[in-house]
Amino acid sequence: MSVVLFRIDDRLIHGQVVVGWGQATQAGFIVLVDDEVRASDWEQELYRMGVPPSVHVEFASLEEAIELVPAWEADARKGIVLAGDIETMAALCEGAPSIRKVNVGGIHFRAGRTERLRYVYLSDGEAARLKRLSASGVEITAQDVPTVSPVPLDAFA
Repeated sequence: MSVVLFRIDDRLIHGQVVVGWGQATQAGFIVLVDDEVRASDWEQELYRMGVPPSVHVEFASLEEAIELVPAWEADARKGIVLAGDIETMAALCEGAPSIRKVNVGGIHFRAGRTERLRYVYLSDGEAARLKRLSASGVEITAQDVPTVSPVPLDAFA
């Protein structure tokens, strides 16, 4: 089965991922790729509390994730791999070239970003980074929930 969703979402593990995407994909595991969370036991515990016991939760640094992608892709269970920002996911894709598709799920407003979709705000640099990743052969779409159609990168970046 392997990884069914590589997703960028700055809220990390939250209800929309667990309930919306987790149930729709029948995920048996969720991996959060985040160096800071990987180093914090109490943050890991907070994220675990929002996930049903039937779903395994794993935390990995970017470096660990690059090494572990093949194992996640070979897992018999379906899985979701999350990163909280574009740069982390882009580096993961570059380090693990088997990743061919990325979902942009939620990148919220902050200074320097403009609204591209109601749930995606990007700086010009972030949009350019996504375009470079796409040019390398990774399909990038935006989709907040699984019940709506994905939006191709050229429609929002």
